[in-house]
Amino acid sequence: MNIANYYNIDSQQVSFTRNQASSFAKGVAGDFNPIHDEDHRRFCVPGDLLFSVFLAQYGIYQEMKFEFSGMVLNTTQLIFPAQVSDAFSLQDSNEKDYMDISISGENTQDADFISMLSEKYVQFSSRTFPDILVPLMEQEKVMINPSRPLIIYKNMEIHLDRLSGNNIELQLRNSSLKKNGKKGEVRLEFSILSDGEEIGHGAKNLLLSGLREYDLTQLDDVITSYAQRKSDFLSKQ
Repeated sequence: MNIANYYNIDSQQVSFTRNQASSFAKGVAGDFNPIHDEDHRRFCVPGDLLFSVFLAQYGIYQEMKFEFSGMVLNTTQLIFPAQVSDAFSLQDSNEKDYMDISISGENTQDADFISMLSEKYVQFSSRTFPDILVPLMEQEKVMINPSRPLIIYKNMEIHLDRLSGNNIELQLRNSSLKKNGKKGEVRLEFSILSDGEEIGHGAKNLLLSGLREYDLTQLDDVITSYAQRKSDFLSKQ
């Protein structure tokens, strides 16, 4: 993955075109959420792209936490500071926060390790729907709104015991869905492996809204539509 193809930077200001964000979502992350389509009226930049750009600019720290607080659009100009502290926010020129970040521990600028971890994380992340989320919804007897599915990236964290490795893979350790009326929170816990050996772990939290009673027929329609979007994209490659 050449992350430089998916963002623009000029004097510490980072921006994304719709094409860059959509290409990353589909071609790298395997994420076919309609809100990442170039022509979608509610278009936004994938949170995993922000995470990948952060790693490309600042490297990997042993402890990293990211809290997503705003939707990044193709018109957004994010300021990536030249120097970072243990806790800071990515903001635009109006000081609006988009991502709150906490970092600590040692740092590596190893380009190969950064690229591997970034790519494997976003590929793991894209498995959320339908592979992980659908069994959770079936278990809890709820589902997202099929006409307006809304899944929001809340936060994620990574803890690394060492800052080197080969053949990086992410493996799901645990998943859960807690429901509260029409809202829900999904937590995904994962291990980070290097040549099959665990070198760290992490967690990702998602917010669901518009939950309704589980309906297998309606959910199957959502899954079929998602699979068709993926098939259409791959057939054009």
